[in-house]
Amino acid sequence: MNTELRKLLEEVRAGTRSVDEALLELKTAPFADIGFAKVDLHRRLRQGAAEVIYGAGKTPAQIAGILELMLANGQKRVLITRLDAEKAGALERVFPLRYAAEARVGILGPVPEPDGIGTVVVATGGTSDVPVAEEAALTAEFLGSRVMRLYDVGVAGLHRLLSHLDEIMGASVIIAIAGMEGALASVIGGLADCPVIAVPTSVGYGASFQGVSALLSMLNSCASGVSVVNIDNGFGAGFLANRINHMEEKG
Repeated sequence: MNTELRKLLEEVRAGTRSVDEALLELKTAPFADIGFAKVDLHRRLRQGAAEVIYGAGKTPAQIAGILELMLANGQKRVLITRLDAEKAGALERVFPLRYAAEARVGILGPVPEPDGIGTVVVATGGTSDVPVAEEAALTAEFLGSRVMRLYDVGVAGLHRLLSHLDEIMGASVIIAIAGMEGALASVIGGLADCPVIAVPTSVGYGASFQGVSALLSMLNSCASGVSVVNIDNGFGAGFLANRINHMEEKG
């Protein structure tokens, strides 16, 4: 259930917001055209999470223009992904931006207190996978999930993963991130009773083909309950994990 829309309707029922006020919010233009971008202002109402800015390929001025519009329309916090340090530095001179260099993520505004069904576990095969993992973890935290990080627990030393069985068994959803042959997702999928989101990374030697080898391994996982996102797509995995962690019964 869309929590933002439900909150709006509950406020109308409770009398803290008038019908006209709610109608005005719903009727306001669903997007704003600022020339170089059409900013989706209704995404939070439709999907429960506001639009996220993809920083790659945008200039600092373009990102700043989108940020200003979002803030002017009541968005309290904004997530920017694939943001390099140079652009982050330019934005920090104008906005109170918090920049996570390893994940290439910028955050504007407060991160909410975590809630949801339980904990999102983010596990990596190796330390080289951590930048993608941090993008996933910070995305899930930004959206309101409690996150536990289990880094460098790959199959080359399986005992490292098995020492965290309690955390694996207690997770509501697990993000398994690995390059090379991408075996981590299958191993975790064979242990856990929750959804597993596999993220192949472009980490590996020549025959890994910049993550294609891991991608194909994860797509061919023999473990049930494993789904796969694109190569290095930590954001997509974190977003999906948060959505699973906040599933409500519909009816």
